[in-house]
Amino acid sequence: VQLQASGGGLVQAGGSLRLSCVASGSTFGIAAIGWYRQAPGKQRELVATVNSRGDTIYADSVKGRFTVSGDSAKITVNLQMNSLKPEDTAVYYCYARRFAREYWGQGTLVTVSS
Repeated sequence: VQLQASGGGLVQAGGSLRLSCVASGSTFGIAAIGWYRQAPGKQRELVATVNSRGDTIYADSVKGRFTVSGDSAKITVNLQMNSLKPEDTAVYYCYARRFAREYWGQGTLVTVSS
């Protein structure tokens, strides 16, 4: 599985960004897809994921502000980020899980200025 992410950039606090990720290759059997992030000096953390049943998981810090969505085949996943805060600044990684194996995209930088 190859994951190609896009949509990062610089935005002021309170603004919005939309991240997109396209999966290619052996996409059959993807059980979950979504986003993680890693801020400077911090560990990578879950942001939001959606599984094959459409169930979503969000980090507490983004609930009510971010929305994850994917198509039924889990080939694409989007992350709509609203009311962005400086603490959302991080490299965002697209993630997929397929047959107990994890796959990662190359990361896209989101910078939120105060």
